[in-house]
Amino acid sequence: MSNSGLRRVAPAIGLYFVAPLVAEYLLGDLPIKMLGVLAILAPFYGGGALLIREAVRRTGRGWPSIFVLAFAYAVFEEAFTTQTLFNPNYLNLNLHLLQPAYIPALGIGIWWTVFVLTLHTVWSISVSIALVEALVPDRATTPWLRGTGLTVISILFVLSSIASTAHQIKTSHFMASTAQFCVSASVCVVAIVAAFLLPARSAPRRPGSVPSPWLIGTAALAAGSIFMIVPPTWAWTAVAIYLLLDLMMIAAMSLLSHREGWNGLHRLALAGGAALAYAWHAFIQNPAVGDAGRSTRIGNVIFAAGLIGLLVVAARHTASYVTPSASTTLS
Repeated sequence: MSNSGLRRVAPAIGLYFVAPLVAEYLLGDLPIKMLGVLAILAPFYGGGALLIREAVRRTGRGWPSIFVLAFAYAVFEEAFTTQTLFNPNYLNLNLHLLQPAYIPALGIGIWWTVFVLTLHTVWSISVSIALVEALVPDRATTPWLRGTGLTVISILFVLSSIASTAHQIKTSHFMASTAQFCVSASVCVVAIVAAFLLPARSAPRRPGSVPSPWLIGTAALAAGSIFMIVPPTWAWTAVAIYLLLDLMMIAAMSLLSHREGWNGLHRLALAGGAALAYAWHAFIQNPAVGDAGRSTRIGNVIFAAGLIGLLVVAARHTASYVTPSASTTLS
């Protein structure tokens, strides 16, 4: 591959690995000694993030569409490939995910449903895309892959989905009901259709000031931190807090991103603050696999340091690109 070709696909390669690193390692679910599993996770997390981003950017749409497609991805993963929305004992780990705010008629725990769908929608997909796009602000809204690249990523994503589903079924010996699958599929389809019915990106239409990127980042860090520390034992109270945080952040960012002062630094701050909430919280939680030993905490330091380094580089690139005339909506 020529230097120009490598430069063209470099952001795609970056997102391919950043998405699983954020989703599992920065979160603290997997310890650094299991870094080799990244090769297995990347086709699903990274492939999904890339397919969502490329579909949105190729059709001239913006962040609202990315966010809705990220939600569809979250439902697809947790309802079909892992079935954690319905499995009372995922991979026989005795995590009791469905117990808080359990609804017998639906066979789901509302706490876990809201919690895990928010994790994937916000962090696994949206934050990962925003971080990598900030590294290449001049190409943030243009496609990164051509036909061959899209085909390869699509195949990898499908194969990884099949493999993940087969592994879950073999390990847990669990299968959701037909009704649960049908409702989940309907939610995915509605979300995907809605994402492409949303309008294309548009220039800011409303005058008005916006908070500094530092304030935006602090707000994202605070909201993400609260989301992460609310204990599942609070059950329905936790669900109410989650939904309130989700709605407040969506409303605030929808309002501010359509003002003239909003630019790439604000988007980076929003993603960076959310990612930092993952980074610090990883130090106080036990991994989903393994224990919280010394190597795990060293890994937490490495992943947090890597995130900070990425944010510094992305901020420099974005700051050099942003001009008063370059301010755009949340696109």
